[in-house]
Amino acid sequence: MPILPADRDPRLITARRGGTLTDEHHRMLAEWAVACADHVLPLFELEAPDDDRPRQALEVARGWIRGEVPMREAHRTAFVANAAGKGRPDPARFAALAAGQAVAVAHVAAHDLGAAAYAIRAASAAAPADQEEAARLAERDWQRERVPGELLDLVLDDQRARSAICWDVFDD
Repeated sequence: MPILPADRDPRLITARRGGTLTDEHHRMLAEWAVACADHVLPLFELEAPDDDRPRQALEVARGWIRGEVPMREAHRTAFVANAAGKGRPDPARFAALAAGQAVAVAHVAAHDLGAAAYAIRAASAAAPADQEEAARLAERDWQRERVPGELLDLVLDDQRARSAICWDVFDD
């Protein structure tokens, strides 16, 4: 199931690609995506303590944010992080996918919401069955508290627009 819409919001496309997103805001979205993925990374590391691919992907994302890593390298690293989740239980798999989405923000800013959505799925999957909904809401609210203030309206608009293709994880 794709988590990027067919018609992309120009506010999430960089100005050099015809949108209105500034480089500064692009980096801020990447920082937020990294925070979302990092928050659930322990769920992966509990399952696979010797596999550092998702953690390394977040380091590559941080390097891209600092201007030390080219976009193409960050984009390639997303596939490495995603592969780390293959065959793992859902909490670990979704945590790895969150890391993959976070590093992919360097390529497409709208992957920020993918990192957030997979992180929510990881937290929910790690909870006992009778607490999954509470875990989903707690993770969603934790993330929203960390969205940079000047981007909050954009992120909330995007969550409303894409919640249906992101497994409804952003719904109230």
